[in-house]
Amino acid sequence: MSTIDPLAPTGAAGADRSRRRLRSSLRKAAAGRVAVLPLLLFVAVAFGLPAVAMAYGSFTTYAPGQPSHYTTGNLSASLSGGYLTALLGSVKLSAIAALIATVLGLLLAQAVVTSRFEVLRHAVLSASGVLANFGGVPLAFAFIATLGNNGLLTQHLHLTAAGWNLYDLTGLGLVYLYFLIPLMVLTVIPALDGLRKQWREAAQNNGAGLWQYWRYVALPVLTPSLLGGFVLLFGSAFAAYATAAAMVGAGGAVPLITLQIAASLNGNVDANATNVALAMSLDMVVISVLVMAVYLPLQRRSARWLV
Repeated sequence: MSTIDPLAPTGAAGADRSRRRLRSSLRKAAAGRVAVLPLLLFVAVAFGLPAVAMAYGSFTTYAPGQPSHYTTGNLSASLSGGYLTALLGSVKLSAIAALIATVLGLLLAQAVVTSRFEVLRHAVLSASGVLANFGGVPLAFAFIATLGNNGLLTQHLHLTAAGWNLYDLTGLGLVYLYFLIPLMVLTVIPALDGLRKQWREAAQNNGAGLWQYWRYVALPVLTPSLLGGFVLLFGSAFAAYATAAAMVGAGGAVPLITLQIAASLNGNVDANATNVALAMSLDMVVISVLVMAVYLPLQRRSARWLV
């Protein structure tokens, strides 16, 4: 014998209620699309239009009194001579600084995670959040006043006689570490928190020492996060401009692609220099896209251990 739920919608009343629920769902979905339109418009204006203009300028050239025409000469020029040297210099500096910052950031983050003092953890995280965003001209001025040719420590410790030079690849890399190491600390601490105590206890119960635990348990788990952090630091150093410009300038001893772009856009007598600068910018975008293509899968893989 079947029973009928008196509360269940039946007949025309049930169909009308279903239509009302459907209309309500459609209205909410439409409202969500409308709410996201300002963000999409901002992205299109702030990123889409410059990207299109950059791509167009990279493949066109101008001649006095003649219309622009399509060419690949800008890209060829951006990958030859001094421009190629600057691009390789940026890649070299960014890779070295990111590698050192990854190792030092991991050690510092591990010391913070294993510390029994909660105040130390909060202090390091707060300081890292500030220092990771401290760059540009203020950072360059601080290092010039401290370790420049006439800097305070340079004079007191006689660093110039020892061969120290803040305005070369080593000096600029040291400045980059100032904001890359805190960024690595913020990046890797969640992954270190994901290392469960039971894993170390299980390794110890099976006779594994500290090195064996890190070699066979911790590092394999942390590898995606470490590689993702390295890629993130590389991208941050690769795109840095203000700090290097304030320290070494466009004619400094360290060839960087960002400084070459600035030199091509400002004061260059070549009429086509602007298009070459756009081509160099396109080279940077391609490298950044490749970096992000590596970073995003690693980030998704490492996120499995953060739950």
